[in-house]
Amino acid sequence: MPELSSGFLWGAATAPHQVEGNNVNSDWWALEQQMPGMELSGDACDSYHRYAEDMRLLADAGLNSYRFGIEWARIEPEPGRFSRAELAHYRRMIDTALELGLSPVVTLHHFTHPRWFAAEGGWMREKAIERFRAYIQAATGILDGVEWICTINEPNMLALMITMSRLAQTGDAASWMSPTVEGAARPVLPNPDPEVGRRLVEAHEAAREILKKHTDAKVGWTVACQALTPTPGNEALLRELQDIRENLYLEPARGDDFIGVQSYSSQAVDENGIVPHPLGPDTTLTGNAYRPDAIGIAVRHARQVTGGTPILITENGIATTDDTQRIRYTSEALHHLFSCMDEGIDVRGYIHWSALDNFEWGHWKPTFGLIAVDRETFERTPKPSLAWLGEVARRGEI
Repeated sequence: MPELSSGFLWGAATAPHQVEGNNVNSDWWALEQQMPGMELSGDACDSYHRYAEDMRLLADAGLNSYRFGIEWARIEPEPGRFSRAELAHYRRMIDTALELGLSPVVTLHHFTHPRWFAAEGGWMREKAIERFRAYIQAATGILDGVEWICTINEPNMLALMITMSRLAQTGDAASWMSPTVEGAARPVLPNPDPEVGRRLVEAHEAAREILKKHTDAKVGWTVACQALTPTPGNEALLRELQDIRENLYLEPARGDDFIGVQSYSSQAVDENGIVPHPLGPDTTLTGNAYRPDAIGIAVRHARQVTGGTPILITENGIATTDDTQRIRYTSEALHHLFSCMDEGIDVRGYIHWSALDNFEWGHWKPTFGLIAVDRETFERTPKPSLAWLGEVARRGEI
């Protein structure tokens, strides 16, 4: 069991579009209306108005951090027109977290874009980086006191979403599926487009430059880590897949203050590529295998590729209706994480996904939350897993 520093983060995470509700200026809102069979985010969890209640539940349980995002589509509803009211709203969220003793981990981009940005052609247009820089510059004005900033969430998943959206826009609607909810229909996700990935790296580096100049925060980004492992004789194919799926995004973090590692499950690589998740009694609601050891595999790989950039676990969790299984999974995952720390890997915190049962990118069925939310009344009901994780945070041990 490692000795945890006094500043070790214990928290839970959300994303704006998944919890706020009525994000009507977002490209994701528009996508929901267009894709057949996709569920709608609608009011989501109404956290746009109820964020203080959500934060207080986390703080009262014993957690000391909250990862949340600010929504570009709200802040810049039209090109170059920044909403002072929305900037003030997110500043109130930061102040509320600080008042409750929660260190805010603020994500500046979590999959969604303003509709106008998408209409311009998105990330591959010539002005894309300039547009993103302007948004980041505007956001710096509300980030005083924030110690941790994630520029872009899971750029490797974002690159994949953009690739699938392109196909859908050409009439191949069946090509689009939520990459975070694989299910039986798509047990192996396709590779993200590396051209898009390189543009996102450019965006991250541009944002980092602005943030380091205008804030005192630690700056990094988060990567979806699949914890891939080779079957005998397939080590070379594993490295090839890791390069296009993860390493392209981990390598730029060598100059960052931290790298956010996000891990849920693990898959093997054989001579045909990634092996679909096996079905079993513990298979999760997203079709993932029950693999709490994935976090250790992911952390060791991230440390190797980044050359030792400090690691913050920014997402780890399980989609299940059985909260006893959630506690069991998280306990086992933390044991694997602590083993990495005993090896000398620099881990700065553990942020669970997610704080709330929320809109899971086109689906409501997968429940990841430490807190249940009634979708009619928005009543919050903490689950036993929240109290359990809060007690782990207080004690600093499992």
